[in-house]
Amino acid sequence: MGQTGFDFAPRRRIFSVSELNNAIAGLLGEEFDDIWVSGEISGAKILGSGHCYFTLKERESQIRCALFKGTARFMKFQPRDGIAVLARGRIDVFAVRGDYQLIVEQIEPQGHGALQLAFEQLKKKLDAEGMFARERKRPLPPYPARIGIVTSPRGAVLSDMLHVMERRFPGLHIRVFPALVQGEGAVDEVVRAIEFFSRGAWADVVIVARGGGSLEDLWTFNEERVARAIAACAVPVISAIGHETDFTIADFVADLRAPTPSAAAELVIATKQELLNRIAERTRGVTQSLRLKLALLEKRVQKQGAERCEAMLHRAINRRFQVLDDKDARIRAALRRGVAGLATQRAALEQRLRYFDMRPKLERDRNRLDTLRAHQWRAMERLIAGKRRRWENGLARLEQLSPLRVLERGYAIVQKKSGGIVKDPAAVEPGTALEIRLAGGSLEAESK
Repeated sequence: MGQTGFDFAPRRRIFSVSELNNAIAGLLGEEFDDIWVSGEISGAKILGSGHCYFTLKERESQIRCALFKGTARFMKFQPRDGIAVLARGRIDVFAVRGDYQLIVEQIEPQGHGALQLAFEQLKKKLDAEGMFARERKRPLPPYPARIGIVTSPRGAVLSDMLHVMERRFPGLHIRVFPALVQGEGAVDEVVRAIEFFSRGAWADVVIVARGGGSLEDLWTFNEERVARAIAACAVPVISAIGHETDFTIADFVADLRAPTPSAAAELVIATKQELLNRIAERTRGVTQSLRLKLALLEKRVQKQGAERCEAMLHRAINRRFQVLDDKDARIRAALRRGVAGLATQRAALEQRLRYFDMRPKLERDRNRLDTLRAHQWRAMERLIAGKRRRWENGLARLEQLSPLRVLERGYAIVQKKSGGIVKDPAAVEPGTALEIRLAGGSLEAESK
């Protein structure tokens, strides 16, 4: 409050961080609740939860994006780095980090159709799993009696197939599982139909058929669930989708691809006349084989007498050979035993020679002599070293007790010239000649 009683300072409005983020999220959500953003996908990550996070970027700008599991499951393709897309969604604020992001609800590739991209992605994925491998393709039964068909009950596809089968082989047992082949619910019905024939073990072969159309019209047969149902079917599956130029994922997974539904009807069963021709051909082959065998038997009977004599002669010769082989084996065994005995004797003699051989003993004595000589030499060295240490210790003690050591410290020895060491001055008369001995020499003096 100022001196005038009025406060003109601006009033503060304080936000918590959460309140500020929520306020910004509300403003952005109202202004950008349904927008399209173009950019290139970068850093795409699909987490275990099923949510997908990536960044839309251009040369100098970028924005974070979140594609949640509930929305991602309906996408025709998965976000992948480097794809230029149009992303539809709304702006939201991730309050934990204070970042704003685009919540994606729809994606369309730019310059590449979404369906075609999804087709390529699923094809690559299933191929990597080995679902297109030739080794897992099963052969069709040569003469199926029960054929299952999965197709729409309306349209010309079913009637054309039934007409071809009736013309080629009347009396076949055919079951049709009616299913939507396009639009909402088609995937569920096609999968249910394939699983029906797989569980029931009734059909010998199953045909999945549909007429021609655009990529969107045929998309049911590009779905992963349909592909996996075909792969898991307990009986061989023929894919007959669209025209000859149309290819779907189901064509790659199926055990056989037919260019058209009518062609599938022709491939699944031979005509009745073809079967009759095959039977007649097999009959002729069996007849000729029997005639050949009878001729061979007749010839064998005719030669049986001569062959019997020849066989008896061979048996007699073989017996002689057997006797020779037996004697040869005995001689070889005796020779081996003799050689083995000589080898044993030689080994015993070598053992005795090694026992009386003086060279090892001389070698051992030489080694012992060398060892003793080495021990004696080391003992003498230790004795000499001990004597040397005792001599050096005695010499050191003598040097310590020597009077010369005392003189080196500045003392002197006074002697009379006539002899005798002077210890008391009173014992020396005046005028006595003296000799003073120092460390570095001696001096002469006269007492007073």
